[in-house]
Amino acid sequence: MALCCTFLPVQLSAQSNTRDSVSQGQKEIETRADSMIVYQLRGKGVHFSHNNSVILLASGQEKFDDLFKAIDQAKSSIHLEYFNFRNDSINEELVRHLAAKAKEGVEVRAVFDGFGNASNNRPMKKRHLKAIREKGIEIHEFKPMEFPWLHDIFNRDHRKIVVIDGKVAYTGGMNVADYYINGTEVVGSWHDMHCRIEGDEVNTLQNIFLRMWFLASGQEIHGAKYYRGVSNADYIKGLKPDTCRSAGKKMVGIINREPHTTKDIIRYFYLNAINDAKDSIKVINPYFTLTRTLKKAFRKAVKRGVKVEILLSVKSDIPLTPDCGFYNAHQLMKDGCTIWMYEPGFHHTKIIMVDGQFCTVGSANLNSRSLRWDREENAVIIDACTTHELNELFDAQKKDSFKLTEEKWRKWRTPWQRFRGWFAHLLSPFL
Repeated sequence: MALCCTFLPVQLSAQSNTRDSVSQGQKEIETRADSMIVYQLRGKGVHFSHNNSVILLASGQEKFDDLFKAIDQAKSSIHLEYFNFRNDSINEELVRHLAAKAKEGVEVRAVFDGFGNASNNRPMKKRHLKAIREKGIEIHEFKPMEFPWLHDIFNRDHRKIVVIDGKVAYTGGMNVADYYINGTEVVGSWHDMHCRIEGDEVNTLQNIFLRMWFLASGQEIHGAKYYRGVSNADYIKGLKPDTCRSAGKKMVGIINREPHTTKDIIRYFYLNAINDAKDSIKVINPYFTLTRTLKKAFRKAVKRGVKVEILLSVKSDIPLTPDCGFYNAHQLMKDGCTIWMYEPGFHHTKIIMVDGQFCTVGSANLNSRSLRWDREENAVIIDACTTHELNELFDAQKKDSFKLTEEKWRKWRTPWQRFRGWFAHLLSPFL
């Protein structure tokens, strides 16, 4: 893509009119939001490659169907990193596919977060892990929960990454749980987003996994076979295709939050993405507790004429945090943002689309855990087609949402609920 050359000097001709024309064109290109975000993230050490395909997987069924097909065709290695593997039917199905590949000699490694496991309502116990290991699958727990537990709630591994043969990778917001397909009694249907990446950014995701594997297992894994080289995964057939004209040529960068090293990268991306916007911002995020700087950025965007649309869920899987999100949504509504409240189920999706030119899919929520504490990872996709696909998803979800107005706010939220939201926003640095 031409974006990679946006910031290189332009060779001008001697003619004044040509020089003026080129200078004006260069200025227009350099002020585009997608060019700006690439420049800013490169300044923070983020690498962008230009030979990627990105395939959006917009439901749990679509994600697991695609993932299982890819696993079944693996030849060398399967690496999985999840916040939690819920001990349910989809996890059993995953283990069955992994065990079959392990029996064939494929290296299978999995890591999960101790807090993520302990905090879900169907955690894996020691007997379950023993049974999985007996099937030839290496699985390790990152930071097991230990008394007095307080230190264990911070700096968790909230990422969701799968890398197959070093050639195909999956990332997004979904853990391993059957409620992504079946929903739950509490919230009904459960909506989330994942994507499959093929291209050089698979190597970046593999690096992230192998570092986490070392932290969890103590094993150092090296070798060219774990990385994408000149060959693609052409032998993996039947997966959902990338139908964009830009397939195989998409610019993608991975922003990876590590405590102490890249601790501000997720905040930096979101803040600059909002500040760079010239035309439109669309956001779906489940835990909308926000920081002061992000709220200020949304307000400034509206003042300079950017159309800001935010979609949140009426229902949630946890208490108090959504109250804070509702409070922030109401405040931003009064400042000119358009707020959509999704009703049929719970939207656990974490995406932002800016100016129809770039977007992100990943694990990071807009709460303090993701922005200040946990290990997170998002794919930043500089591609109009992929962004358009997400914009279409956003617009489709609006049909099942109500638009927040002051009158609707008063009818929807009782005085006690409005007070609870105000109180929750005081606790937002810890939610």
